[in-house]
This record gives sequence, structure tokens and C-alpha cells, in this order.
Amino acid sequence: MPNLPKPRLRRSARRGRLAAPAPEPQERKPNVETITAEGLRWVNIERPSPLECAWLEEQFGFHALDLEDVLSRNQRPKIDEYPDYLFIVLHFPVFDSAVGRLNAGELDIFVGPDYLVTIPNQPLQPVEYLFERCRQREELREQHFSKGPGFLLYRVVDDGFDYCFPMLRKIGNKLDAVEDEIFSGQAEEIVRDISNVKQEIINFRKVIRPQRTVLRDLENAKQRFMAREGDLEVYFDDIVDAHERIWDMLENYKEVVEALEETNESVISHRVNDILRVLTVISVTLLPLTLVASIFGMNVRVPGQGSIAAFWIAIGVMIVMLGGLLALFHRRGWL
Repeated sequence: MPNLPKPRLRRSARRGRLAAPAPEPQERKPNVETITAEGLRWVNIERPSPLECAWLEEQFGFHALDLEDVLSRNQRPKIDEYPDYLFIVLHFPVFDSAVGRLNAGELDIFVGPDYLVTIPNQPLQPVEYLFERCRQREELREQHFSKGPGFLLYRVVDDGFDYCFPMLRKIGNKLDAVEDEIFSGQAEEIVRDISNVKQEIINFRKVIRPQRTVLRDLENAKQRFMAREGDLEVYFDDIVDAHERIWDMLENYKEVVEALEETNESVISHRVNDILRVLTVISVTLLPLTLVASIFGMNVRVPGQGSIAAFWIAIGVMIVMLGGLLALFHRRGWL
């Protein structure tokens, strides 16, 4: 019998004993969550890696370009039609508390005759909540799954857009707070607040605006793999209406924040003008007094030099000039 190599044993550094070889690392399994009911399967894969994409290709045979788009982080919203499935890319606003700003969360969706695959590239609460509710509640599972993949797709997309409205209300509350602060004497301090709200609105618009074409195309392609029971036209019209309401609110907020910015700049300019006016009055008031003091302070002989009476006469003239100038400024409304 040939000599086989013996496994190498690790010697303990402290006691000199031989330790067993380290166990082989176990192969990671695809992180896939599945719900099956009423002949329909919902697969949810959060933050996919090449391992999950290989599993999708093996299970469903999706096109390689679609799987490449799934791994990409910079896909624009779109819808691609294939003979056996639809591939949809949507974006939803997500608030990143680490940096304090709104970002776009991507949701990739595959829709087939008997399945729905959702692939968020980061945690999306509407998708997580709906998936957990369907997994835990049988009546909700039957209600959503019995009408086919089209209705389940509607529920996922509709919950995603409905989640935008609480975020929009928070932006509206921030605008109301900024409006109250503008006239509270802190106009300079709220410039940053206006800038932050304006940036949130801009980021929100960047996320929502590209969805228009996708929703229109989805509305045209909704009958494929989607109509198991009844007509889904009313449901997808509701998604389009929700999108339009969101866009109208963003347009309104855009106009409001621009008006608040102009108002704040006007308030700041008005206060700067008040300060300049006071300084100008002080300068103009002191100018003739300085002139009189300069004349009598020259190193030449002047009338009344060395006389106490002349000093008090000069002081009296300066007081009269000061009173006259102040009266003139008050009558013109400069004071």
C-alpha cells in the first residue's frame, strides 16, 4: 500500500499538545426568501450577489443582461419585455440617516406567469413589510396571491409609492417651520435649513421624475402575465395617479422653497439696509461736528483763542447742529 500523506497537526504553543485540523468553511447558500400560495411564488432577494444571480439563472433562466443589471448600482428606471417574463427597474426614495439625505433605492422586479421576483439593492421598508405580512397572515396571502402576479406586482409598487407620502409630509412640516423662523429674527441661521430642504426636494424629484415613462409602459404591458382574474386597468391607473400626486406635491414644494428663499434673502437685505442706514446717520451727524472741532483745533490763532466763553460757544454751536440734523433725519423717516 502506498504511503499516504498524513494530515498536518497544529501544535499548541502553550502546552505542546497536538490540535485537530481546522474545519473546512461551509459554502454559503443563496440568501433567498420565498412565499408560495395559490399557485404563485414570490421570491425576495435583498442586496443580491453573484451567488444569488447564479441561482436566479438556474431557477428561471433570466437573460444574462438582466442579471448584469441586477448587480449594477446605477440602473435607470425601465421595463424590458421578453417572451416569458417582464423585467422592471424602479426607484424609490430612501432616507439615509447616516448622511442625513435622500437617496434612490433601486427595486428590480421579474414578473412571469406564476412568479414574482423582487430584488431591492438596499432595504426598502414597503417591500419588507408587505413580504412579512404575506408570510405571517394566511388571509392576506390568499387575497394577494389569488389574483395572479399582476395584482401582487400592483401591491408592491403601490405600497412603494404610498410610502412616499409620509416623507413628503415631513418635508412640508420642515417648510412650515422654516416659514415661521424667517420672521423670528434668525434669518441668517436658517439659510442652512432652507438649503437642506431644497436639496431634499431636488433629490426627491430626481427619483420620481424618471418613473413616468416606465409607469406608462407598464400600463400598456400590464395584460401580459398579469390578468388572472378581472381587469387590472383600474389598479395600475391608481399607481399612475399616486405618482402624479407625488409629482404635484414636489412641484408645489419647489415653488414654496424658492419663495421662502427669496423672502429670507429680502429679510436679510432689509436688516442690512437698516444697519447701513443707522451707520450712515451716525457718520453724517458726526461729520459737521468733526469739522467744527478740527477748525478750532488748528495750530493757528483763531477768534476767541484762550477764552473759556469761546469754548462754550463752540460747544453750543455743535449741539445745535446735532439737534438740527437729528430733527431733519426724524422728519424724513430715517430714524
